[in-house]
Amino acid sequence: MTLNHTPTREKLVQHVDRLAGLIGPRVLAKPESIAATTGYLRMTWEEMGYEVREETYESSDGPATNLMVEIPGRLTDDVIVLGAHYDTVAATPGADDNASAVAVLLEASRCLKDCTPRRTIRFVSFACEEAPYMSLGSMGSQYHARQAKQRGEWITMLCLEMVGYFRHERGTQKVPETIPKFLHGLFPKRGNFLAAVGNLNSWQLSWAFRRGFKKASRMSLFSICLPETIHEIRRSDNSSFWDQGYPALMLTDTSFLRNPNYHQPSDTPDTLDYDAMTEVTLGVVSALRKLAS
Repeated sequence: MTLNHTPTREKLVQHVDRLAGLIGPRVLAKPESIAATTGYLRMTWEEMGYEVREETYESSDGPATNLMVEIPGRLTDDVIVLGAHYDTVAATPGADDNASAVAVLLEASRCLKDCTPRRTIRFVSFACEEAPYMSLGSMGSQYHARQAKQRGEWITMLCLEMVGYFRHERGTQKVPETIPKFLHGLFPKRGNFLAAVGNLNSWQLSWAFRRGFKKASRMSLFSICLPETIHEIRRSDNSSFWDQGYPALMLTDTSFLRNPNYHQPSDTPDTLDYDAMTEVTLGVVSALRKLAS
């Protein structure tokens, strides 16, 4: 398996600027924002040489579309999904949530374009992750995971959820409220790491991902698998795959546990750490190479 490209800080900046700076809030209620977003994703992937596929389904607010590209492996029904949602809530331009993740998704797909994996690698940008779609069962990732199950695919899923906000000061990292107090001392106090969060059934994936990630990245990685009764770990697209019995990790800067701009108008491109995002991309690419080979 080869790696002929490396991620660039400049391209990560470009993707976030286009999505959060130029397009802004990306919601079904503003069809022009969704059309601009999917158009940018399609153009970017086609320029890399990918064939872009659409997966359109009926959400609670009308038609919604996931976009995806694939690197076929020798095992066509054994698929690693790297996914990130492209929508936002209406009040925010969504630089960290979730343009940062889409930027890493795009750059990872560019880095791996010429590889020849054993397992198929699928890059998916999901519609409708934000409220109210999760509670209504009409998330793009829920649809994709259900369809994969019906096709008989075996999926291993990595969910990119807010991967651009990092701080080194002590006290910049909170612990989920549902974690018992006596365990809080085990969690980091500085918001300068990427978290790889799994449910209990994803522990083997967590171990394999960590080994692959640390081979190529200087980013601190906090790996943990928790019971799904810790409800904070279900608040992204990874939960859609857990519900179908697939192992999945949420890769995140921990969202509202760190970033004060979460779901706010202040979630703008200038608040992100693009050097850290580059390290995240390097690690994710390396982990994908390990998992796929």
